[in-house]
Amino acid sequence: MDYKNAGVDIEAGYKSVELMKKHVQETMRAEVMGGIGGFSGAFSLEAIKGMEHPVLLSGTDGVGTKLKLAFLMDKHDTVGIDCVAMCVNDVACAGGEPLFFLDYIACGKNVPEKIATIVSGVADGCKQSGAALVGGETAEMPGFYPIEEYDLAGFAVGVADKKDLIDGSDLQAGDVLVGMASSGVHSNGFSLVRKVFEKEMTTEGLNTYYEELGKTLGEALIAPTKIYVKAMKSIKEAGVKVKACSHITGGGFYENIPRMLKEGTRAVVKKDSYPVPAIFGLLAKKGNIEEEMMYNTYNMGLGMIVAVNPADVEKTVEAIKAAGETPYVVGSIEAGEKGVTLC
Repeated sequence: MDYKNAGVDIEAGYKSVELMKKHVQETMRAEVMGGIGGFSGAFSLEAIKGMEHPVLLSGTDGVGTKLKLAFLMDKHDTVGIDCVAMCVNDVACAGGEPLFFLDYIACGKNVPEKIATIVSGVADGCKQSGAALVGGETAEMPGFYPIEEYDLAGFAVGVADKKDLIDGSDLQAGDVLVGMASSGVHSNGFSLVRKVFEKEMTTEGLNTYYEELGKTLGEALIAPTKIYVKAMKSIKEAGVKVKACSHITGGGFYENIPRMLKEGTRAVVKKDSYPVPAIFGLLAKKGNIEEEMMYNTYNMGLGMIVAVNPADVEKTVEAIKAAGETPYVVGSIEAGEKGVTLC
């Protein structure tokens, strides 16, 4: 009896590391110390010594049950982007620059080529956000996960000068809300998605083309989460002070927008100020989901919302466009009970 007979293939683990090395190498920053394969990832903080008051920011998350879709479609090259996005967007939302990222993959069986494909997506997300992929773990856990399945989670660390933190403390009535378009459902609410499209959760169903989507159902649902790090950096470089920011994830508008507000301020979002992606209309119609529940579960087409001074709206919009994202002026801040009004 040996470890391989127990279901854990150590040689497959070695091969996975070799196959992923080229993807990891593409994410390196000058601050990364040492190579791949050490017991920890080392990252020099020399570059942040010039900050007046450097503050470390962190974010951790997973991809959730969107992975079930990846299993059905046998498509594993984009879920890594989702994993990175869910973490680095939270760091950027607080005014931080992501520095490095670590991933964790747990699987029923280590298929080196599949693991390397997953990590290629993680590396892609890291490149989009400017973060270095400094380490990770692949755990083969037979008997715990089905052979064809895996879980994926990650952890990001970033930095900001204290004076540049976005905390909502300067927010005031009259400030304007600018939203950035999402790519679709992103990585939240997939338990409901899979329930609504239960009959379509087959290879044939997911490959079905929908006229209103302009693509197959699978393509619409698997679209990776947008990473807004470059857009947030572009806004800062344009000289705009972002007063508050919300990353619209699980809980949709009703849970996430109030998190950016200080007491005595209320966000007012105009629902007709931007186009809601067709996937949400299809989801609501097929699942008979009430509008309030949709806005309480999904991003409804806006992945990130920032609040800025009215005088800075044009510069903010142009900066977001310059970063390759699509901006919309979607509402404003009013005096009132902390919360959000959709109208």
